[in-house]
Amino acid sequence: MSKAALLLLGMMAASTPATASNYDIIIRGGTIYDGSGSPGYVGDVAVSGGKIAAVGKRVRGSAAKVIEAQGLAVTPGFIDAHSHVDFGLEERTGPMLDEQDLLQGVTTILMGPDGYYSPENIRQRMAQLKTRGSGVNYSCYVGHNGIREQIMPGIQRPANAEETAAMAALVREGMEMGCVGLSTGLMYEGGMFSDTNEVVALAEVVKPFGGTYDSHTRNPSLEMLKSEKEAIEIGKRAGIPAKLGHLKATGLINRGRIGDVIAAVEEARAAGQQVVADQYPYDGAATGPLSGIFVLPGLKDMPAAADVRAALKDPKSRAVVRELTEHGEAGGFSWVKAVGYGNMRIVDAPGAPELVDQNIELLAKAWGMEPFDLVARLVQDHPDSLLITLGTIDEGDVRKLMVQPWVMIASDGGYSAPEGAEIDPMGYHPRSTGSFARVLGHYSRDLKLLPLAEAVRKMSGLPAKHLNLTDRGLLKPGLVADIAIFDPAKITDRSTYARPALRAEGMVTVIVNGETALEGGKATGATPGRFVARGSARSKK
Repeated sequence: MSKAALLLLGMMAASTPATASNYDIIIRGGTIYDGSGSPGYVGDVAVSGGKIAAVGKRVRGSAAKVIEAQGLAVTPGFIDAHSHVDFGLEERTGPMLDEQDLLQGVTTILMGPDGYYSPENIRQRMAQLKTRGSGVNYSCYVGHNGIREQIMPGIQRPANAEETAAMAALVREGMEMGCVGLSTGLMYEGGMFSDTNEVVALAEVVKPFGGTYDSHTRNPSLEMLKSEKEAIEIGKRAGIPAKLGHLKATGLINRGRIGDVIAAVEEARAAGQQVVADQYPYDGAATGPLSGIFVLPGLKDMPAAADVRAALKDPKSRAVVRELTEHGEAGGFSWVKAVGYGNMRIVDAPGAPELVDQNIELLAKAWGMEPFDLVARLVQDHPDSLLITLGTIDEGDVRKLMVQPWVMIASDGGYSAPEGAEIDPMGYHPRSTGSFARVLGHYSRDLKLLPLAEAVRKMSGLPAKHLNLTDRGLLKPGLVADIAIFDPAKITDRSTYARPALRAEGMVTVIVNGETALEGGKATGATPGRFVARGSARSKK
């Protein structure tokens, strides 16, 4: 054979696909949305050893398990960058399967937003994941409020130099454990007593670790733009990316004003700063019983409705309750103080459907009453406590924010037990069981507000990049095999304010770290989830 013929054969061999390989799983014929925002295409995904081994229009080889995905969407597993589901799962026994999130395609959850977790809290959660097992992965923020409570318990002022140094040491400890960054809850105790300089000093600690700053801003209802700009400023001064947590424009005073915040973010981004936000796709913020807004003397927890009614009967006691409810006890937190009556809307009223969607401030005016007297009357007159949202949101503002390319989808949800079981207070909201499915179904498919490829990017590639979770978020060979497979024609949220526990539909299969955690729309009982450290922490190991 001539040298030319040998050379030609060598070139042909180099361009020929690899010979048949054995994989653990091959997903055949689905429409692949790789998490980058690129349009979908029909192809295959192969998984081996917990990693994505191959992605393409045709993957040659065989596998122990073949998933036929014709007509289905195949995407990276979704990353919920702001969740509180672990609070509810902690109180239950057995594996932390978290079927409500698997049914939405969520494979990684960020614990500790709003400043909750100190390093000690994080260690406890990590131990739970290891001993009980989890259906999904967890990553974590280290939290300002949790640390502040440890160093400055009950102190209502900004930290001094010594206290700041002690808190900085704990932030560093959290980052060394693999946290993605610092989170704050500046609307809550004790973050509400800090100043900007204190937070900047702590945010600076995460910079060498490649971390981010995540903020529940200081006064998002009554001083929305000022509060969001403070978060942007903290990120800029610390030299790290900033994320505006569960961004929205709530209440009567902010209706139609989300554009002001969008403009502020765009200005910062144009100047080279990394600023993003997360959003849940609903027209109401946190929910809870109307009786829960009352503050009773000496009681830190949410009061029982019966105790509220008893306290309101006596005129002297009623006056004290009003003062505490509207101004907080000893300068502390209260919902009325934080958001105002104009931010409260009734979302469920058993036996009184005429009250649903009524704004408390507007209803009080219509009835010729002071808002406090109105809510007191409603609590006394309705044995089944009315359910309210503590942040009304204009639907137009929801949509205007959702299409911004720097906005990711997150739930801000809690654990919502199946219907008929006791519901964790944080699980009252439909966002807990419906956020991701709602964007894919209602906003992308039905309203055509954004293409499916872009919706997937907002749930996978975007949060992975921002959080420095470098081994997931895309369908790319070598990355972790966190994969969601769903029917784009059927994916839908079913939960409502009145029935928040209803699970989403349309998710077919979910793979976590290469293991099938959801199959045929049901949790398999597998516990492949683990604690996920940010990329820079892994690279040091």
